[in-house]
Amino acid sequence: MAKPSRRVGLARVLSKLGYCSRSRAQQLIRSGQVTLNGAVRRDPETPVEEAAARIAVHGVVLSGQEKIYLMLNKPRGLVTTAADEKDRKTVYSCLPVEMPWVGPVGRLDKASEGLLLLTNDSEWAARVLAPETHLEKSYHVQVSGPVRPELLQSLAQGIRTELGFLRVRSASVLRQGARNCWLEIVLDEGKNRHIRRMLQARGIEVLRLVRVAVGPLALGNLPKGSYRKLTLAEKRTLDRAMQR
Repeated sequence: MAKPSRRVGLARVLSKLGYCSRSRAQQLIRSGQVTLNGAVRRDPETPVEEAAARIAVHGVVLSGQEKIYLMLNKPRGLVTTAADEKDRKTVYSCLPVEMPWVGPVGRLDKASEGLLLLTNDSEWAARVLAPETHLEKSYHVQVSGPVRPELLQSLAQGIRTELGFLRVRSASVLRQGARNCWLEIVLDEGKNRHIRRMLQARGIEVLRLVRVAVGPLALGNLPKGSYRKLTLAEKRTLDRAMQR
């Protein structure tokens, strides 16, 4: 006997197909722009049998979109969002206007730089961000003044902040001068402004914060503000890292 097809919400199906973000899908559905098997549906949670569904947006029937996996070297000063209520410049200014919809995998705050993944594969993005994958994220952090070994120990042991108790996987000195120091910090979890909050709690000023790797995927020499597609080998290596 054949198994019944899985039923999920209409907005989620649009996101899974790679057409748009789930929040954008909800807007389209509520405004009457989406039909399911020929009928307009205005409830984003309308149950859909994926295997048999015929979904159209603005009258155009959707099929599975080509999956896109990008890395971007995010410059400082851009916000990681599709649109900003304060009209600030976003990471999408680094992408061509003809690029199909992709969404950021996690965030880098406005003052942070470096490796940002973008994709239209919402299920893959969720796996990258899931805490249970323990996918490490590596950062190079420039701080003011010299750094004592006790600071590195306290970062690894954990620090009480306004967000609660935060810790890092590891922290080490890359290079140190009289006025500032570069640290390498690795996280296997990620709270909002995780590293900045920990260092602030110790009275340390962050001058620059650059994400240089996500799991085995390194930023490398990709120019600032540029993007490229992940190679098939890079995608497979990252997928294997999430299965450990």
